[in-house]
Amino acid sequence: MHLRSSSKFSSDISIEEPVETDKNGNSLTLMDTIASDKSITEEIDQKIETEKLYKYITKLLNPREKIIMCLRYGLGGSKPLPQREVANKLKISRSYVSRLEKKSIDILKKSFK
Repeated sequence: MHLRSSSKFSSDISIEEPVETDKNGNSLTLMDTIASDKSITEEIDQKIETEKLYKYITKLLNPREKIIMCLRYGLGGSKPLPQREVANKLKISRSYVSRLEKKSIDILKKSFK
């Protein structure tokens, strides 16, 4: 609401600007109302690690292993699937999916060290 009412002054808004006062009389800033469990540095680190993961998947895994990892963990925006469903899609056994998944994870872990 505060941002809408001051949209004509949008260049003057700061995240440190008080937008309200709580019941104890303390000033509530815009920064206080933005919920985030992670700091900016944690988010950047996670993004960097995610980009590395995708690079390693593309570079180090064979096509079947890539497909299994993407299907199992929902990489690339898809929904994560159980091993049984991955096995049905690829027409292989669930135990083979499990072995390839474990092998792929080991390869990826080593690449991060």
